[in-house]
Formats: sequence, C-alpha cells, structure tokens
Amino acid sequence: MKNKFFTAFYLLFLFFIYLISIPFLVILSFKEKYKNSIPARFFLLNNPPFNKKLHHFHSCSLGETRALKPVIERFEEVNLSVITNTGFNEAKKYKNANVRFLPFEIFLPFWLKPCKNLVVMEAELWYMLFYLARRRCNKTILLNARISEKSYPKYLKFKWFYKKIFENIDIVLAQSEEDKKRLLSLGAKNVEVVGNIKTYFEPKITREYIKKKPLIVLASTHKNEEEIILPKLDLDKFQVAVVPRHPERFDEVYNIIKKYGKVEKLSEKLKIKSEKINLDKDLILIDKMGELVNLYKTADIVILGGSFVDNVGGHNPIEAAYFNKPIISGKYYFNQMALYKEVENIEVCEVDEINEVIKKAKPTKIKNRIDLDKIINIIEN
Repeated sequence: MKNKFFTAFYLLFLFFIYLISIPFLVILSFKEKYKNSIPARFFLLNNPPFNKKLHHFHSCSLGETRALKPVIERFEEVNLSVITNTGFNEAKKYKNANVRFLPFEIFLPFWLKPCKNLVVMEAELWYMLFYLARRRCNKTILLNARISEKSYPKYLKFKWFYKKIFENIDIVLAQSEEDKKRLLSLGAKNVEVVGNIKTYFEPKITREYIKKKPLIVLASTHKNEEEIILPKLDLDKFQVAVVPRHPERFDEVYNIIKKYGKVEKLSEKLKIKSEKINLDKDLILIDKMGELVNLYKTADIVILGGSFVDNVGGHNPIEAAYFNKPIISGKYYFNQMALYKEVENIEVCEVDEINEVIKKAKPTKIKNRIDLDKIINIIEN
C-alpha cells in the first residue's frame, strides 16, 4: 500500500513538473541536439511502444549504447531504448534491435509493455521504469553498475529515494568491489561483481606485421602531437608507426614525420596483397583505417595519442591492454578516466619524460575483465 501511495504521489509530482516545463521543452526541441529526442520522449512523437515481448535493454547515450553491443549481439532480437540522439543513432546500427526513445516517466504506465527481462545500463535509475518492469517483466537487472567516489555523497543525500528504486531491481551486476559496497549501502540487493563491460574486447586480427626493430605504435594522434612526441623517440633503436586519429590528416602527418627520417606509407605496402607485411623503414605512416588492432599485437610499446594535447581527453586503452602492451599516456585523459582505472601499469607522463618512461614501462593488464558468457547466462536464466 505504501508503494502504491508513493508511486501515485511521484507521478503527480512529475506531471506538475512536466506541465510547467512544456514551453521550455518546445523551445529546446528546435535545437539540433534535441530535435528528435525531446519530441519522442516528452510528446511521444513517432515513438510507439515496443510490439514484441523480448528482452528490453536500456541505455542513456553513445558510450553506454556502444558498450552494450557485445551483449546485444548474442540475441536474435531485442528491444532497446535510449535517452539521447547520439544513443539512438548508435542503437540503429544494431540490426537485431528494435529501437525507441524512453519516454518521460509519466508516460511509462501506458507505454511500457511486458518484456522478458529488463536490463538497464549503469546509472539509469528511473523509478517508474523499474517499478513497472518489476510487475510486467520476469526480472529487472542493473548492468555495469557503478557509483563513483565523487558522486557517492550526492547519492547518499537521497538514499531514501534510491532505496525505493532498488526495491524494484532483482539483480545488480557491479563493476568492482568498491561499487558493490556503495550500491549495497544505498539499498541494492543481490549484487554481484562481474567487471566493467566496457573492458570487453574481442579482437579480429586480419594481418601480421613483421618489424625489423622494436616497434613503438604512436596511436590515434591529434594535431601537434606528432611534432612534440617524435623528437623524443630514439629512431636508432625503434621503429615508429604513426596512426593519425582522423584520415583527413594523413597528408599533413606525412609531411610532418618525414622531417624526422625516411617514411613509408602503409597504403603503398598494402598494394601487395598479403597477410604478412614487412615494415622496412624507421617511420611508418598508417594511412589505412582499421589497422590499429593488428599493430597493437605487434607493438613493443604503445603511446596513446589524444592525451598530450589538452583539447581531446585521451583514447580507450583497453585494446592495447588486451595484448598486455606497455602503454604510455599524457596527462590529458579526462574523457577516459574510468577505463584508465581498469588498466594496471599505464605510465602517465609529460612529453619530455617519454624517453625515460619507455625504459621502465611494464606490460599492462586489464583489472576487471568481464566474463560475457556469465552475463548472458544471468540475463537468459
């Protein structure tokens, strides 16, 4: 009875908020960022309920939706709801997914249909979503759950509310033991540590590179990084493969790196159709997309670009760490902090320290590598 009273009061409160927000929502809907999501979520425009009783996955934006990919691929067909335009565009790439925007909570009582199991990513803790799914679906699961140290005090201030949400979540799959402790303190039950799903990586090696010296892969570089990093490297001792992040920079980067020695373009080498490619020069421009994983397998050292300039925020270290390669990074990795924490032995340094750090760099290791089969088994059974 208490839950029904709380739920009715909660919906009434949200309805009041919705009414006073309508003018602002209409204005925001004209912005490119919200032109699809706001009409769909707050006015149900072109956003009908799912019409098949399948597993219902839910994520927020691009990163969470992309992380769900290996899970979703294990099913013949799923329902997938998202919050943002970027999440929606990513979700539409999955051929086995029926995709919708998740409506604002006041619409969920008549929009949300029965499903097999509801699987929600990370911190998408919508009370009405879990409350209704608990009554209409077999199970409710929170996947890749985490509460950061920084945000934990904010969660504690509303502990009474999160306890209400967790009453409607059957299983919580946490990223780490620290996350488990915080989730339990907020009222979560049946919490199991399975690791961070964003660490899942299943490489497909399509080519073998044969090096003549130890190989440094300068990966996913951005403007100005080649010019500040290459002078610090010992080209008598190492070969260096430079992999620009964006293909439109290929010509620009070629003109930069040829100042430091003889350069070969990978695109020229690939004209000879072979699964084995000899790297002959000290400097190799990787002007072909999709080769980074093959290079990681061959590399002796990986220097992650996007982290030595302050306007990018770093790149994902998981692919290189999968092969246990020593990884060197700059200090500007603010967009990848969660994944950096999942990798042991990443060396973070100033650009002037690179040469010394290379001498002491150790093999990396992914800390909480997930067992995808275990997660699928929990969802299916």
